[in-house]
Amino acid sequence: MALKEIADALVAGCREGRETENLDKLYAADAVSVEPVDMGEGREAKGMDALKGKHAWWDATFEVLDAKVSDPFPHGDDRFAVVFEVKAKNKEDGEVSDMKEVAVYHVANEKIVREEFFYGMS
Repeated sequence: MALKEIADALVAGCREGRETENLDKLYAADAVSVEPVDMGEGREAKGMDALKGKHAWWDATFEVLDAKVSDPFPHGDDRFAVVFEVKAKNKEDGEVSDMKEVAVYHVANEKIVREEFFYGMS
């Protein structure tokens, strides 16, 4: 898959609620996901099991009330960025939050090998 195909498939999957399917289809088995801060388990999640664990935690913790996913912004032959805007309710306490983040995806050998998230901390 070319970079544009990978980027378009990732965005379509996010818009259609197929994020977990995207992991198996678009990510390398040893992909790394990086958060801007340590939320208790380190900033980096490495490997498919860790990435799936991040997704499972999100699904167990939040109910998405509304989401917007930008079209991808390509950068050279090996990277693209996506802007996510999400309104989510914490399932434990009911608090509703508006979240906005930029994700940068690095691609090698036709797979996403690294994702990095950028967002403001209040």
